[in-house]
Amino acid sequence: MEGTDEEELLTLRLSVVTDYDCNGAKRKRKRREAAFNLLNKNEGCEGKILSLLQLREQMSKLDHKRKVVDVVDGKGLHLIHLLLISATSIDENNVDSAVENLSELYQNVSLNGDSVQRVAAYFADGLVARLLTPKSPFHDMVMKAPTPEEEFLGFLEFYRVSPYYQFAHFTANQAILEAFEKEEDSNNWALHVIDFDVSYGFQWPSLIQSLSEKATIGNRISLRITGFGRSLEELQETETRLVSFAKGFRNLVFEFQGLLTGSKLVNLRKKKNETVAVNLVFYLNTLNSSSKVSDTLKYVHSLDPSIVVFVEQEGSRSPRSFLSRFMESLHYFAAMFDSLDDCLPLDSAERLSIEKNHLGREIKSVMNCDKGDAGCPKYEKMETWKGRLESHGFVGVNLSSKCMIQAKLLLKIRSHYCPVQVDGEIGGFRVFERDEGRAISLGWQDRCLITASSWHCV
Repeated sequence: MEGTDEEELLTLRLSVVTDYDCNGAKRKRKRREAAFNLLNKNEGCEGKILSLLQLREQMSKLDHKRKVVDVVDGKGLHLIHLLLISATSIDENNVDSAVENLSELYQNVSLNGDSVQRVAAYFADGLVARLLTPKSPFHDMVMKAPTPEEEFLGFLEFYRVSPYYQFAHFTANQAILEAFEKEEDSNNWALHVIDFDVSYGFQWPSLIQSLSEKATIGNRISLRITGFGRSLEELQETETRLVSFAKGFRNLVFEFQGLLTGSKLVNLRKKKNETVAVNLVFYLNTLNSSSKVSDTLKYVHSLDPSIVVFVEQEGSRSPRSFLSRFMESLHYFAAMFDSLDDCLPLDSAERLSIEKNHLGREIKSVMNCDKGDAGCPKYEKMETWKGRLESHGFVGVNLSSKCMIQAKLLLKIRSHYCPVQVDGEIGGFRVFERDEGRAISLGWQDRCLITASSWHCV
């Protein structure tokens, strides 16, 4: 942790160039207005949803001109109440009640308001999308996904200002480093990390630097990362960033192999006695069926790794019940939006990017995942994941005191914008030891957000 050079990590970014097509925007606006006019002639359900969408448009337009506003005491609870009534009405196919309450919501929420107004606005969008079929001309308008560049920048800003992802990555890396150190006498100073969701590769610069501090020019460490990613373009960009970063450490031999998610590790080249670490950080929740989770864990066990590091969101958002998923998600993301008060001012452009292109996108996706073919993410409590891992031949390993010390240090060195005070302590983030020392969680106030643990094969 002490060797982590955060500034170097944050220079690993893509250059983003946007080209705004004015004529294309005008054509899109005309098509949307024509669709509005067409629906306006209809009566009944479509007409009511049209009025709702018009209120949403007005809210979005006003937000460009609005200054940051605070919810009056008690009004935040009213917004949550409206969300709950709307969700229940949608679950019961009571469109009239849903539209009525969502209409009131759109008149009181704001993307530039306080954290309650903001999170309520994205949940309102997620609920409205459930009233629309995927073929509706307005479905894409409500569920519009950020561009890859916007998604990347939203993630990058969140990574920089919040301890959320850094806690996950640093804790996992510390466990991997300690597993490597235990086998130093026999592993020929070779470490092979198999990352099932390498994403943008932000986890690995700190491990690269930590390993380089142990190595010498005469006795170099070999680090090989096999990373699975969503697209070839993303994998290539990740490889470029990591290879460029690793070049600064001459006592380290670095190699990266990118594979598309779902590919099999064919002809895995295992160097003699190398330490093999499997990284399951925010991956198993993306598998939309228990059978896929089981197949993955069986496959990981077959690799016979020295260590498996596991990090997931805390939650019990069951895909079988929309209302239970809604309630759990509302509690979870309300804490996430609230935690941003500890990181950035309300009028920060970076905060708006995080909320729109990262957290807001995830909210709307979770609210509607059961309507698509992809299925729902499997967000579970730590105890549920523990049972699954143990049933597939894994045993939990106690995390060292260094992991806890490192996590607490991370919270202290974060440059918070306006840290809140809870029980006499500054800052709302907390670190909890779980499962008799075999797991640690990052929480906001008293709510666990993510939990990290490490495992051995039985």
